[in-house]
Amino acid sequence: MALLSDLINLNLSDTTEKIIAEYIWIGGSGMDLRSKARTLSGPVSDPHKLPKWNYDGSSTGQAPGEDSEVILYPQAIFKDPFRRGNNILVMCDAYTPAGEPIPTNKRHNAAKIFSHPDVLAEETWYGIEQEYTLLQNTVKWPIGWPLGGYPGPQGPYYCGIGADKAFGRDIVDSHYKACLYAGINISGINGEVMPGQWEFQVGPSVGISAGDELWVARYILERITEIAGVVVSFDPKPIQGDWNGAGAHTNYR
Repeated sequence: MALLSDLINLNLSDTTEKIIAEYIWIGGSGMDLRSKARTLSGPVSDPHKLPKWNYDGSSTGQAPGEDSEVILYPQAIFKDPFRRGNNILVMCDAYTPAGEPIPTNKRHNAAKIFSHPDVLAEETWYGIEQEYTLLQNTVKWPIGWPLGGYPGPQGPYYCGIGADKAFGRDIVDSHYKACLYAGINISGINGEVMPGQWEFQVGPSVGISAGDELWVARYILERITEIAGVVVSFDPKPIQGDWNGAGAHTNYR
């Protein structure tokens, strides 16, 4: 009898040329990520050769109920670290059926700027330092913190090691390797000032690819924390008081 883990880890290439493409997009809040999967007849490496797809924008806060269809335009392809093989993650942006970018589609204008000849000549490099906090699933309190209480003062946790200083390293390292597998230009990770808080760095990446890589790195982190049964927060101030905040510091050259 097959176990669930056996079925999840099935290698599709043993029996079919078909692949699974996970289409990813940014939801109505501007921070939430959504995704759904479809079957393709074979491997694809050019996002512009992928089919467009649609979704119900009224269920994501991006369209009214009486006119809810939103169209996904594939923009970037990454290897899928969850399904592996030839399966892919596809970063998309969203448009009306008439081809107009919806209001939450910030990528459309950014792509026009980054494709301008004057900007291309500059070869814009970005390095983004994404901080985040890992929270206990049921109480939304940082992992490693006593329930309803607080750990010792900040100081020993930044780049700290040891069971009393570093909480969630298995998640962090899993994310690091999964991003490298996917083809994201992730350049490092470290523990942050507040216990339960971590950082990963994306870049140097050129132009619009910096944004695509950051969003897919966030998606992969959300999926890994889903598996681990914890919640990832990008809230700039998840814990009030004299506790470190979290940001996405952006370096430019």
